[in-house]
Amino acid sequence: MFKRTKRTKRIRLLLLSSLAGGALASCTPETKAPLSAGNVYTNNYYVPGVGYYHAPFCAWFPLPYNHFDPAKKQYFYGGQWGASPWQSITNISSPSTEVAAKAEAMRADVARGGFGCTSGGYMMHS
Repeated sequence: MFKRTKRTKRIRLLLLSSLAGGALASCTPETKAPLSAGNVYTNNYYVPGVGYYHAPFCAWFPLPYNHFDPAKKQYFYGGQWGASPWQSITNISSPSTEVAAKAEAMRADVARGGFGCTSGGYMMHS
């Protein structure tokens, strides 16, 4: 027959506290470093909702740097298409303050505002 002991109570409390801690942790949004002109970014650094950073052009674009489109038979770089890949020794740079602010506002990987976590576990975001 099963006998209750202090150890059984401790194990239950430990399991319950672990579950509660995990539930609370899921309500905490993951923090991401803000995009800024004070940071440097490598070529093709990807940010959800913003796109790919093209270091030679110091800006983000929807397609990777030197992306080849087989239908067009052209390469995408710096917001334009060309017959051959763009060649540059620049593979790391900083965006301007204006470009960084616009990119930060477009991000899809950070929670903005909202009501947080409810007892049902849903997150509301604006």
